[in-house]
Formats: sequence, C-alpha cells, structure tokens
Amino acid sequence: MEAIKLKLFLVMLLVAFAATTAQPAAPSEAPAPAPASDAPLFYPTFFASLSALVFAFFL
Repeated sequence: MEAIKLKLFLVMLLVAFAATTAQPAAPSEAPAPAPASDAPLFYPTFFASLSALVFAFFL
C-alpha cells in the first residue's frame, strides 16, 4: 500500500512538473509578453503545491 502511494505521488509530481514547464511556442516565435501576463503563470505552481500538501495530509 505504501509503495502505491509513493508511486502515485511521484507520478503527480512529474505531471505537475511537465505541465508547468511545457511551452507551446518557442521564445523566438512568440511575441513579447505584456507586463500583466506573467501573473497566471503562478496558478499551476500553486495548485501543484496544494495537491502535494493535500496528498501528504491524507497519507
């Protein structure tokens, strides 16, 4: 049971890491971002951290 929880936790971390590092366009092809457009980048990190904390709470 403990091994399954650890594997699930590692998979969740890998998925969260892949989702936050994925870039749909190369920087040379993308236009310059607006100053206010960097705010939504913190939402995936927040939800990944929250899901890890909730998962650890229920271990």
